[in-house]
Amino acid sequence: MITSSSNQRIKDARKLLTRKGRHAAGRMLVEGVRLLTDAWRSGFRPEIVFYAPEKLTAPEGMQLLSELETAGCLMLPCTTAVFATLSETTTPQGIAAVLPLPQLPWPTQPTLLLVLDGVSDPGNAGALLRSAEAAGCDGVIFAPGAVDPFNDKVVRAGMSAHFRLPLRICATWTAVAAQLPPDVSCYLADAHATLDYATINWRTPSVLIVSNEAHGASADARARSAAIAIPMHGGESLNAAVAGSVILFEAARQRRMRSR
Repeated sequence: MITSSSNQRIKDARKLLTRKGRHAAGRMLVEGVRLLTDAWRSGFRPEIVFYAPEKLTAPEGMQLLSELETAGCLMLPCTTAVFATLSETTTPQGIAAVLPLPQLPWPTQPTLLLVLDGVSDPGNAGALLRSAEAAGCDGVIFAPGAVDPFNDKVVRAGMSAHFRLPLRICATWTAVAAQLPPDVSCYLADAHATLDYATINWRTPSVLIVSNEAHGASADARARSAAIAIPMHGGESLNAAVAGSVILFEAARQRRMRSR
């Protein structure tokens, strides 16, 4: 039982709560029964599992703990107070694990990609990842200025999309372009555009760019894409997560119709 927050494994795990610490170690700290179960089912083996016996009492949590222990994972029980130093949630579920940063293979011939252009809000980024997986995107690119995809809030909002959807972080737009297939059509979600998103032929290889709500699209994003909008009857424009999701599901609808 780990009883001190000065324990070296605890201190090393806390470093993974920062972007610098995660990328320096190539690891992330994932908390919660649902997320860890999804990661485990997706083939990600925890390097270390921390758990607080007093907190981990739900049947699903006990089942996960048993599976990880049977698989030979390093299991480290902690006091509730020590576990709290690893948690960034208001009601910790009592289990967290160190996992390698997901690096799923990038598709060789992607037909639908999502690019996050300076999207800095973790909740929006995570929701867009969740929608991207559900709509059948082949991958998601975090362009310059975007939040770290492995930020705890992004991971929780993404509802395990990280473990099934290829992600790439690009420091420059040249790097972004290198991930895109040749002759792909790029579209930028823009509330002020005149081109209706539903008139686009999403059956061809396409890239959707969603930008920062407060600051708008970057000059690079605008230079590389055609702006499209969602017609609205009135009111405020949709936030980045909702707008991106609406467009992605229109692409999914068109692709389903083609397959039929």
